[in-house]
Amino acid sequence: MKFLHRPDLYGWSYFNPARNIDFNGIAWIRPTGNILIDPVALSNHDWNHLESLGGVDWIIITNSDHIRSAKEIADQTYAKIAGPIAEKEFFPLMCDRWLSDGEEFVPGLKVLEMQGSKTPGELVLLLEETTLITGDLVRAYKAGSLGILPDEKLLNKAEAVASVQRLAALEKVETILVGDGWSVFRDGRDRLKELVATL
Repeated sequence: MKFLHRPDLYGWSYFNPARNIDFNGIAWIRPTGNILIDPVALSNHDWNHLESLGGVDWIIITNSDHIRSAKEIADQTYAKIAGPIAEKEFFPLMCDRWLSDGEEFVPGLKVLEMQGSKTPGELVLLLEETTLITGDLVRAYKAGSLGILPDEKLLNKAEAVASVQRLAALEKVETILVGDGWSVFRDGRDRLKELVATL
C-alpha cells in the first residue's frame, strides 16, 4: 500500500482498462482498529503490509457498485462491514452496520449521503473535516481536476449537482481521495468549486 498525505492513511489500486482509470482502496490506520474504505483486491505485498499495520476491523462500502473485494477481505480477516442505509433492503452483502447522513462512524469520521447518484444514498466520508473520501459520484478522469458520473448514469441530475454543491460548501476540505481516478491532495475545496461551475 502507498503512503498518502497523512501518516495514518494508505491507498492501493488497480487499473480498469474499460474506464481508463484506477479503482482505489483506502486504509485508515487507527490505534483502536483499522478501517478500509471501498477496498479493491490486495496483492500479497499489500496483505502483508496491512497485517503489519494491525489488520482490519471495519470495511466501509460507499455504495453497492463498490463491493469490490470487501467480502473476500472480510472473510479472511473477520472484519465487520458497514454500508449505506438507503440501500439496506437490496444491498448485495450482509452488513453489521448501516450508515446514514450526519452520523459519526467513529470519532473523526463523519458520514454524508449523496443524492441523485447511480445508487440511492451513496456515502461520502469526511475525515477530521479536511479529507473527503468519495465513492462513485465525484471522481477524477484526469489529474488535477474533478468530474462526476455521466448524466446517463445518474438517478437525478439536479440532486446530484446539489450533493456536489454541498461538498463544495465544506470550508476546511483540503484533500479528496476518490474511489475512481486521481485523488486531489491540495486545494480540494477549490477543485470542488471548479467542478460545481461546470455542472
